[in-house]
Amino acid sequence: MKMNEKKFKHLTEEQRKVLLEKRTEMPGTGKLLHEKGKGIYKCVACGNLLYKSDSKFDSGTGWPSFDNAIPGAVELKEDNSFGMKRIEVVCAKCGGHLGHMFDDGPKKTTGKRHCINSVCLNFDKE
Repeated sequence: MKMNEKKFKHLTEEQRKVLLEKRTEMPGTGKLLHEKGKGIYKCVACGNLLYKSDSKFDSGTGWPSFDNAIPGAVELKEDNSFGMKRIEVVCAKCGGHLGHMFDDGPKKTTGKRHCINSVCLNFDKE
């Protein structure tokens, strides 16, 4: 599903650049990078439930990192932009770009790291 720009007028310019143009926020600047509360991370564009707080971990990369998404919440797509082979993470509901997935996550769980732009997320505390 392709994100409908008109439907998401409420997004800030930075949110539009990341979600619609597949840009990346500056590392270490995200409002949710250091969030440690219990709750649910949701897509800022459409409200889709994406990640539970217990899947978040400190990767030291400068972006919120999760080892697992809520089943069916995200789609993974091949991304060969900028001469790199990566896996893009997009919202399964609206198609907005969230970040990328890498194979350097915690080995005791999935071994995956969903490196997600904080600007794409809202957080609802329990």
